[in-house]
Amino acid sequence: MRAITQHTLGGPEVLTIVDAPEPRVLPAEVLVRVKAIGLNPLEPRLRAGEFPLLGQPPFILGWDISGVVEAAPQTWRFRPGDEVFGMPLFPRAASAYAEFVAAPALHLARKPAALSHVEASALPVAGLTAWQGLVDLGGVSEGDRVLVHGGGGGVGHLAIQIAKALGAHVITTAGGSKREFVEGFGADEVIDYTAVDFTEVVRDVDVVLDTIGGDTVERSLGVLRPGGHLVTAVAEEDLALAARYEAAGRHFSGIAVDPDPVALRGLADLVDQGKLRVHVQETFPFDRIADAHRLIERGHLRGKVVLTV
Repeated sequence: MRAITQHTLGGPEVLTIVDAPEPRVLPAEVLVRVKAIGLNPLEPRLRAGEFPLLGQPPFILGWDISGVVEAAPQTWRFRPGDEVFGMPLFPRAASAYAEFVAAPALHLARKPAALSHVEASALPVAGLTAWQGLVDLGGVSEGDRVLVHGGGGGVGHLAIQIAKALGAHVITTAGGSKREFVEGFGADEVIDYTAVDFTEVVRDVDVVLDTIGGDTVERSLGVLRPGGHLVTAVAEEDLALAARYEAAGRHFSGIAVDPDPVALRGLADLVDQGKLRVHVQETFPFDRIADAHRLIERGHLRGKVVLTV
């Protein structure tokens, strides 16, 4: 099979397409013929060596996949020919930048018929982050006021829709050029962070979902009601900040996304109900992986970037 690997840390040019053996399928796993690979901002950072999640090269990046089950020798959950999507093994290496991936059956779900493989591959990491942040940690329910930082991004545009499906009033921060984009996903209020300080116009929020980090997390303390909850996907290990929130009578949670079959099926159900859409800004063929990484590194994306196989 073809796979994209790297033998050194560095820029996008270190990504190389090689011939590699198909992965061996263990009990309770399936072999997936990959049709599309969702790319995430984490992956260029790992490629460049900003932190050693996967150790030293050589390694194969990637977690988000959508494809067709090629073999399922020791599991009853899927059969060859089933269309599936998921985020296998995170944060361990799933080696998803490849034509075939061996994945635990529990880390996959059946692909919603309404989604193409490209759209389905863009959903797992971002969708599970939003779901686990809003549903599992935030406990968002009918009538809550929810603030989503970075509503135009991969996690953000899905979080808006999940919060709306839960019955929340959704406020989001986004650049002015993304106003119509985030309103199209159901945002009730849009704050242009380039022109307005959100702390001056937002109050009494029940849950903040942060995808930005930096001082955005610190300043969000002032917009939460007593007992409100900040969930961050960026500053999850900031113990000093967590202590400040707790001392002020607010809750602080960091989220490091986990493979989650229940949440994955929940996302699929929202898609089937017409309550969740996935926006893919751009797709790249397999051999243009370096260009895809360059686009991600420029930032300010609308939704997700996907690699087709």
